[in-house]
Amino acid sequence: MTSTDRTDSPHGADRPAARTPAKDPWDLPDVSGLVVGVLGGTGPQGRGLAQRLARAGQRLIVGSRAAERARAAASEIGYGVEGDDNAGTARRSDIVIVAVPWEGHAATLESLRAELTGKLVVDCVNPLGFDKKGAYALRPEEGSAAEQAAALLPGSRVTAAFHHLSAVLLQDPDTVSVDTDVMVLGEDRADVEIVQALAGRIPGMRGVFAGRLRNAHQVEALVANLISVNRRYRAHAGLRLTDV
Repeated sequence: MTSTDRTDSPHGADRPAARTPAKDPWDLPDVSGLVVGVLGGTGPQGRGLAQRLARAGQRLIVGSRAAERARAAASEIGYGVEGDDNAGTARRSDIVIVAVPWEGHAATLESLRAELTGKLVVDCVNPLGFDKKGAYALRPEEGSAAEQAAALLPGSRVTAAFHHLSAVLLQDPDTVSVDTDVMVLGEDRADVEIVQALAGRIPGMRGVFAGRLRNAHQVEALVANLISVNRRYRAHAGLRLTDV
Protein backbone atom coordinates (compact mmCIF):
# COMPACT_ATOMS: atom_id res chain seq x y z
CA MET A 1 0.00 0.00 0.00
CA THR A 2 1.34 3.43 -0.88
CA SER A 3 0.63 6.76 0.76
CA THR A 4 -1.47 7.73 -2.24
CA ASP A 5 -3.75 4.72 -1.87
CA ARG A 6 -5.12 5.42 1.59
CA THR A 7 -5.04 8.09 4.26
CA ASP A 8 -4.85 7.76 8.01
CA SER A 9 -8.13 8.13 9.88
CA PRO A 10 -8.23 10.11 13.12
CA HIS A 11 -9.74 6.97 14.69
CA GLY A 12 -6.74 4.87 13.68
CA ALA A 13 -8.36 3.13 10.68
CA ASP A 14 -7.35 3.56 7.06
CA ARG A 15 -9.77 5.02 4.58
CA PRO A 16 -9.56 5.47 0.78
CA ALA A 17 -7.97 8.72 -0.38
CA ALA A 18 -10.27 11.17 -2.15
CA ARG A 19 -9.91 11.24 -5.92
CA THR A 20 -9.90 14.39 -7.99
CA PRO A 21 -13.06 14.46 -10.12
CA ALA A 22 -12.43 13.88 -13.82
CA LYS A 23 -12.50 17.04 -15.92
CA ASP A 24 -15.66 17.55 -17.93
CA PRO A 25 -14.54 17.13 -21.58
CA TRP A 26 -16.98 19.86 -22.61
CA ASP A 27 -15.51 22.37 -20.16
CA LEU A 28 -13.64 24.36 -22.79
CA PRO A 29 -11.68 27.61 -22.50
CA ASP A 30 -12.91 31.08 -23.41
CA VAL A 31 -11.28 31.97 -26.73
CA SER A 32 -13.32 35.07 -27.53
CA GLY A 33 -10.37 37.40 -26.96
CA LEU A 34 -7.92 35.61 -29.23
CA VAL A 35 -6.96 36.91 -32.66
CA VAL A 36 -7.39 34.36 -35.46
CA GLY A 37 -5.48 34.59 -38.72
CA VAL A 38 -6.39 32.59 -41.81
CA LEU A 39 -3.61 31.82 -44.28
CA GLY A 40 -5.24 31.32 -47.65
CA GLY A 41 -8.15 33.40 -46.41
CA THR A 42 -9.07 34.55 -49.90
CA GLY A 43 -9.86 30.97 -51.01
CA PRO A 44 -13.33 29.43 -50.56
CA GLN A 45 -12.71 27.47 -47.36
CA GLY A 46 -10.50 30.05 -45.67
CA ARG A 47 -12.80 32.91 -46.57
CA GLY A 48 -15.83 30.97 -45.36
CA LEU A 49 -14.20 30.17 -42.01
CA ALA A 50 -13.14 33.80 -41.57
CA GLN A 51 -16.65 34.98 -42.31
CA ARG A 52 -18.28 32.56 -39.85
CA LEU A 53 -15.87 33.23 -37.02
CA ALA A 54 -16.09 36.98 -37.52
CA ARG A 55 -19.88 36.82 -37.44
CA ALA A 56 -19.52 35.04 -34.09
CA GLY A 57 -17.48 37.96 -32.73
CA GLN A 58 -13.94 36.65 -33.22
CA ARG A 59 -11.29 39.11 -34.30
CA LEU A 60 -10.10 37.92 -37.72
CA ILE A 61 -7.21 38.67 -40.06
CA VAL A 62 -7.38 37.32 -43.59
CA GLY A 63 -4.02 36.43 -45.09
CA SER A 64 -2.91 36.11 -48.69
CA ARG A 65 0.36 36.22 -50.62
CA ALA A 66 -0.70 39.71 -51.75
CA ALA A 67 -1.77 42.11 -48.99
CA GLU A 68 -3.98 44.08 -51.41
CA ARG A 69 -5.94 40.96 -52.28
CA ALA A 70 -6.35 40.12 -48.60
CA ARG A 71 -7.61 43.60 -47.77
CA ALA A 72 -10.10 43.47 -50.61
CA ALA A 73 -11.45 40.12 -49.35
CA ALA A 74 -11.62 41.44 -45.79
CA SER A 75 -13.61 44.46 -46.93
CA GLU A 76 -16.08 42.19 -48.75
CA ILE A 77 -16.47 39.90 -45.72
CA GLY A 78 -17.10 42.79 -43.33
CA TYR A 79 -17.62 42.23 -39.57
CA GLY A 80 -14.41 44.11 -38.83
CA VAL A 81 -12.20 41.56 -40.60
CA GLU A 82 -8.72 42.86 -41.48
CA GLY A 83 -6.45 41.85 -44.34
CA ASP A 84 -2.68 41.45 -44.52
CA ASP A 85 -0.08 39.40 -46.32
CA ASN A 86 0.56 35.90 -44.96
CA ALA A 87 3.61 36.92 -42.94
CA GLY A 88 1.84 39.85 -41.31
CA THR A 89 -1.19 37.68 -40.58
CA ALA A 90 0.96 35.04 -38.90
CA ARG A 91 2.81 37.62 -36.77
CA ARG A 92 -0.35 39.37 -35.58
CA SER A 93 -2.43 36.32 -34.73
CA ASP A 94 -2.70 34.10 -31.66
CA ILE A 95 -4.20 31.21 -33.66
CA VAL A 96 -3.31 30.64 -37.31
CA ILE A 97 -5.56 28.53 -39.53
CA VAL A 98 -3.80 27.08 -42.58
CA ALA A 99 -6.27 26.89 -45.48
CA VAL A 100 -3.93 27.10 -48.46
CA PRO A 101 -4.10 24.74 -51.46
CA TRP A 102 -2.27 21.46 -50.92
CA GLU A 103 0.10 22.23 -53.79
CA GLY A 104 1.46 25.25 -51.92
CA HIS A 105 1.23 23.85 -48.38
CA ALA A 106 4.89 22.99 -47.76
CA ALA A 107 6.34 26.07 -49.43
CA THR A 108 3.98 28.42 -47.58
CA LEU A 109 4.77 26.96 -44.17
CA GLU A 110 8.52 26.86 -44.82
CA SER A 111 8.47 30.55 -45.73
CA LEU A 112 6.60 31.44 -42.51
CA ARG A 113 8.52 29.30 -40.02
CA ALA A 114 9.83 32.32 -38.08
CA GLU A 115 6.46 34.10 -37.98
CA LEU A 116 4.67 30.94 -36.83
CA THR A 117 7.11 30.10 -34.04
CA GLY A 118 5.21 29.90 -30.75
CA LYS A 119 1.82 30.08 -32.48
CA LEU A 120 -1.07 27.65 -32.27
CA VAL A 121 -1.41 26.42 -35.86
CA VAL A 122 -4.61 24.74 -37.09
CA ASP A 123 -4.05 22.81 -40.33
CA CYS A 124 -7.20 22.12 -42.35
CA VAL A 125 -5.56 21.21 -45.67
CA ASN A 126 -6.73 18.06 -47.45
CA PRO A 127 -4.16 16.37 -49.75
CA LEU A 128 -6.33 15.27 -52.68
CA GLY A 129 -5.90 14.27 -56.28
CA PHE A 130 -8.52 14.32 -59.01
CA ASP A 131 -8.96 12.24 -62.16
CA LYS A 132 -11.86 11.14 -64.34
CA LYS A 133 -13.05 8.82 -61.54
CA GLY A 134 -13.30 11.70 -59.06
CA ALA A 135 -11.43 12.76 -55.94
CA TYR A 136 -8.97 10.49 -54.17
CA ALA A 137 -6.73 10.89 -51.12
CA LEU A 138 -2.99 11.47 -51.39
CA ARG A 139 -0.56 10.23 -48.74
CA PRO A 140 2.23 12.74 -48.01
CA GLU A 141 5.64 11.40 -47.08
CA GLU A 142 5.12 12.58 -43.49
CA GLY A 143 1.77 10.76 -43.30
CA SER A 144 -0.64 13.70 -43.58
CA ALA A 145 -0.76 17.42 -44.21
CA ALA A 146 -0.92 18.03 -40.46
CA GLU A 147 2.16 15.90 -39.83
CA GLN A 148 3.95 17.71 -42.63
CA ALA A 149 3.08 20.99 -40.92
CA ALA A 150 4.42 19.68 -37.60
CA ALA A 151 7.68 18.61 -39.27
CA LEU A 152 8.11 21.97 -41.00
CA LEU A 153 7.17 24.03 -37.93
CA PRO A 154 9.07 22.54 -34.97
CA GLY A 155 8.57 25.73 -32.97
CA SER A 156 4.80 25.82 -33.43
CA ARG A 157 1.95 23.96 -31.70
CA VAL A 158 0.28 22.16 -34.60
CA THR A 159 -3.27 20.82 -34.53
CA ALA A 160 -5.62 19.65 -37.27
CA ALA A 161 -9.30 20.59 -37.71
CA PHE A 162 -12.00 22.05 -40.00
CA HIS A 163 -11.45 19.50 -42.79
CA HIS A 164 -15.03 18.48 -43.54
CA LEU A 165 -16.77 21.83 -43.96
CA SER A 166 -18.68 22.90 -47.03
CA ALA A 167 -17.25 26.15 -48.36
CA VAL A 168 -20.63 26.80 -50.00
CA LEU A 169 -22.47 26.67 -46.67
CA LEU A 170 -19.78 28.65 -44.88
CA GLN A 171 -20.12 31.50 -47.36
CA ASP A 172 -23.91 31.39 -47.70
CA PRO A 173 -25.34 34.40 -45.81
CA ASP A 174 -28.75 32.71 -45.62
CA THR A 175 -27.36 29.66 -43.80
CA VAL A 176 -27.66 30.62 -40.14
CA SER A 177 -26.40 27.36 -38.62
CA VAL A 178 -23.65 25.11 -40.04
CA ASP A 179 -24.74 21.83 -38.47
CA THR A 180 -21.65 19.64 -38.32
CA ASP A 181 -19.02 18.27 -35.99
CA VAL A 182 -15.36 19.24 -36.34
CA MET A 183 -12.82 16.53 -35.59
CA VAL A 184 -9.84 18.09 -33.80
CA LEU A 185 -6.47 16.34 -33.53
CA GLY A 186 -3.31 17.32 -31.72
CA GLU A 187 -0.54 16.35 -29.34
CA ASP A 188 -1.40 18.73 -26.50
CA ARG A 189 -4.86 18.47 -24.93
CA ALA A 190 -4.94 22.15 -23.94
CA ASP A 191 -4.30 23.20 -27.55
CA VAL A 192 -6.95 20.80 -28.82
CA GLU A 193 -9.47 22.27 -26.39
CA ILE A 194 -8.74 25.78 -27.63
CA VAL A 195 -9.52 24.66 -31.19
CA GLN A 196 -12.64 22.81 -30.02
CA ALA A 197 -13.81 26.00 -28.33
CA LEU A 198 -13.09 28.00 -31.48
CA ALA A 199 -15.20 25.62 -33.57
CA GLY A 200 -17.99 25.86 -31.03
CA ARG A 201 -18.27 29.60 -31.54
CA ILE A 202 -19.87 28.97 -34.94
CA PRO A 203 -23.62 28.26 -34.56
CA GLY A 204 -24.42 24.59 -35.18
CA MET A 205 -20.80 23.51 -35.01
CA ARG A 206 -19.11 21.38 -32.35
CA GLY A 207 -15.43 20.55 -31.89
CA VAL A 208 -14.71 16.94 -30.88
CA PHE A 209 -11.33 15.51 -29.82
CA ALA A 210 -10.37 12.84 -32.39
CA GLY A 211 -6.87 11.71 -31.44
CA ARG A 212 -3.27 12.64 -32.07
CA LEU A 213 -1.75 13.92 -35.29
CA ARG A 214 -0.75 10.39 -36.35
CA ASN A 215 -4.47 9.85 -37.01
CA ALA A 216 -4.83 12.90 -39.25
CA HIS A 217 -4.46 11.07 -42.57
CA GLN A 218 -7.78 9.25 -42.40
CA VAL A 219 -9.54 12.46 -41.32
CA GLU A 220 -8.08 14.36 -44.27
CA ALA A 221 -8.74 11.45 -46.64
CA LEU A 222 -12.45 11.30 -45.73
CA VAL A 223 -12.98 14.50 -47.67
CA ALA A 224 -12.66 12.51 -50.90
CA ASN A 225 -15.66 10.44 -49.79
CA LEU A 226 -17.66 13.56 -48.90
CA ILE A 227 -16.96 15.02 -52.33
CA SER A 228 -18.41 11.85 -53.86
CA VAL A 229 -21.47 12.10 -51.59
CA ASN A 230 -22.02 15.74 -52.49
CA ARG A 231 -21.74 15.12 -56.21
CA ARG A 232 -24.10 12.16 -56.15
CA TYR A 233 -26.77 13.80 -54.00
CA ARG A 234 -26.14 17.45 -54.92
CA ALA A 235 -25.60 18.17 -51.25
CA HIS A 236 -23.18 19.89 -48.88
CA ALA A 237 -22.61 16.99 -46.51
CA GLY A 238 -20.79 17.27 -43.20
CA LEU A 239 -20.28 14.91 -40.25
CA ARG A 240 -22.14 14.20 -37.02
CA LEU A 241 -20.64 11.90 -34.36
CA THR A 242 -23.25 9.96 -32.40
CA ASP A 243 -23.39 9.18 -28.67
CA VAL A 244 -20.87 11.89 -27.76
